[in-house]
Amino acid sequence: MGAIQLSQSPDGAPIFSVTARTPTNIAVIKYWGKRDEALILPLNSSLSVTLDPNDLAATTTVAISPAFEEDKLWLNGKEVSISDSVRYQNCLRAVRERAQGIEAGGEKASQEQLRSWRIHVASRNNFPTAAGLASSAAGFACLVFSLAQLLGVTEERPGDLSAIARLGSGSACRSLYGGFVRWNMGQASDGHDSIAEQVAGEEHWPDLRVLVAVVNDRQKDTSSTAGMQQSVRTSPLLLHRAKAVVPERMVAMERAIAARDFQAFGALTMADSNQFHATCLDTSPPIFYMNDASRQVIGLVEQWNAQAGEIKAAYTFDAGPNAVLFCLEADRGALLRRLLYHFPPSDSTPLNEYVESAELLKEASVSSADDIRDLPAPEISKEAKPGLQFPGELKYIMSTRVGMGPQVCEKPLEPLLLDARTGFPPVS
Repeated sequence: MGAIQLSQSPDGAPIFSVTARTPTNIAVIKYWGKRDEALILPLNSSLSVTLDPNDLAATTTVAISPAFEEDKLWLNGKEVSISDSVRYQNCLRAVRERAQGIEAGGEKASQEQLRSWRIHVASRNNFPTAAGLASSAAGFACLVFSLAQLLGVTEERPGDLSAIARLGSGSACRSLYGGFVRWNMGQASDGHDSIAEQVAGEEHWPDLRVLVAVVNDRQKDTSSTAGMQQSVRTSPLLLHRAKAVVPERMVAMERAIAARDFQAFGALTMADSNQFHATCLDTSPPIFYMNDASRQVIGLVEQWNAQAGEIKAAYTFDAGPNAVLFCLEADRGALLRRLLYHFPPSDSTPLNEYVESAELLKEASVSSADDIRDLPAPEISKEAKPGLQFPGELKYIMSTRVGMGPQVCEKPLEPLLLDARTGFPPVS
């Protein structure tokens, strides 16, 4: 627990704090629908890819002190009421009940003290919140991980912390591991076996790459929680999917990952994304998470794959319009060139802000807006319509890869999330 920071409040009370960073994850076999709303137990198992936390992550500082009068939470700089969120309360209670003790800088706090002292939490994402990029998954996973580090909580059984994170957001359980992660739906009524476990580590598939095409970074109209509830109530396809389709796909996806078989991985990823959104359309009233730009991205990927006679890229969409695109490293530059041809930036958007990777632009042999205007139309199959162009339809394009799980931040952040002297966000 060497990463625990010790400071003092103005009246001399100890303030213990920890800062951690936790990645988001993108499901390639989707979780949609719960069999138990209170415990967040899913209708089916799911499988995800953890993304590099340098690119998409939540960073959280948690602090505990006898000087604090009540539990407090700040998200992306704004205070949020913990009393209004059952999910935050559940996570705080579950970790606090398992508190063991703190020793840092010559100060100690007992198990009994930690269970009565109040906690301050400040968290921020380095990617859009509530836009279908699993921001809640990263946030709740980071909350549980950082609190466990602060309060000396250890797992009695593998996956215990993932079961706590699941109480905040189902997908959060998968963000507690790097690489490729399975969330077992479990069978027990109390949810103790509904946990996440790593299928393969982040180093397993070194040439797998990910591009994120951010179509719209505003909050989605229908939250994932509300959408799932609607689907469970009204979609016959959802129940068929959970019982008859997903179990076989889980086996096939794990086999594809183990073999680093991109053809099988890509086909399964796209098929499951399409069926998930078909389930949303099968819901009454129907739910529309994708928009026209989303469908245009699907079209350019499908055209490229058809022209090549193999899967060169694979798309997946969570509960939002943003596209997550998988490819092999050798094809990353070509994928970006196709994206830039079909979705050139608006005239007011600098290229280095539109594509957040100088390395990727170099791979695509693009260094200026003129280079984009000079891009030739991509080859397409004879049956396809000529590629259309949609300037300004994408906000920006991110490049990332498979990444590691949560990590404690050893050095102080700049800017600080919580002032060490007060335990509150710094006053600007």
